[in-house]
Amino acid sequence: MSFSLPRISFAQSAGAAVLAMAYTAVTFGATLAPAPAQANDIFYRAELASPASEARTVAGGVAWYCSENVCVAGKGTSRPLRMCRAIAKEFGEVASFSAKGEELAVDKLSDCNGN
Repeated sequence: MSFSLPRISFAQSAGAAVLAMAYTAVTFGATLAPAPAQANDIFYRAELASPASEARTVAGGVAWYCSENVCVAGKGTSRPLRMCRAIAKEFGEVASFSAKGEELAVDKLSDCNGN
């Protein structure tokens, strides 16, 4: 008794290989793509005086996600003023800054911007 596999054409095998590679690329891309901070993960929020030049950056040791002139990040290990200075160094003047929903005082915001 012998066992034989059914014959498939080159076009069928090439098509199957292309589909397999496409599926792998899509699932790897979805798995490895960094996700923006979820609403419940936001600890820091900075409103910039002008739009951010990048959508994502690392400042103050945390990943920041920016859209237009608003940037958000999860909790880091530094004090709010230190984090504000880090984002100001990265993008320029910060119009407002909050940590855990608490706004940075006006005098601290001035320090953040180097005034």
